[in-house]
Amino acid sequence: MNQREVIDGLIQYLGLVILLTFHEFGHAWMAWRCGDNTARNEGRVSLNPLVHIDPIGTVLMPLMMIFMPGAGGFLVGWARPVPVNLYNLRNPRVDDLLVTLAGPWMNLLLGIVLIGIARLGIAIDSKQTIEEALRMAQLSLLLCFFNLLPIPPLDGSRVARNLLSISYDQFNRIAHYGFILLIIIWQIPIVHNTIYRMTEWTYFTIAHWYGV
Repeated sequence: MNQREVIDGLIQYLGLVILLTFHEFGHAWMAWRCGDNTARNEGRVSLNPLVHIDPIGTVLMPLMMIFMPGAGGFLVGWARPVPVNLYNLRNPRVDDLLVTLAGPWMNLLLGIVLIGIARLGIAIDSKQTIEEALRMAQLSLLLCFFNLLPIPPLDGSRVARNLLSISYDQFNRIAHYGFILLIIIWQIPIVHNTIYRMTEWTYFTIAHWYGV
């Protein structure tokens, strides 16, 4: 790996950390607005990456995927889950959905903002701004749709639990095998192809709005 590849990898990693930070901030902020101060009291309503970092999901796993030979270039990671006390929420069922979806919504919003920055890069003729903003926008949108998969520990599993009225005991039993299920299901072509297509369609739709 040459120096340029190392620099590109570190920039990509920094982008992932920023996106994960905003994602968890979205969960924490929404929980606070819905009446639960648990995350706020733990300092999680913050854009400081240090309060959200998970040693494995935010540090080890992404860096291995970026710098290990043969990793395939697919970048994935996660941050520390935001603690939520459902009993503190004003309307537990609806508010739980709002808190759960706040993370993916934040990634969607970031995708829109980043493509807007790329449009600004075109206006000022900054090739580097365009390339980095578009690359981060794609990653943000990928994280948005990836997190909607109904598999623990992803946000989509909590949405499914709510909509299907699955008991917490049943959900926790399934969640115990969540990462194994996620690895297996992600290998199914129709699953990752669908996520990539949704990401691509959303990306090009937003880019069309901006005329990029």
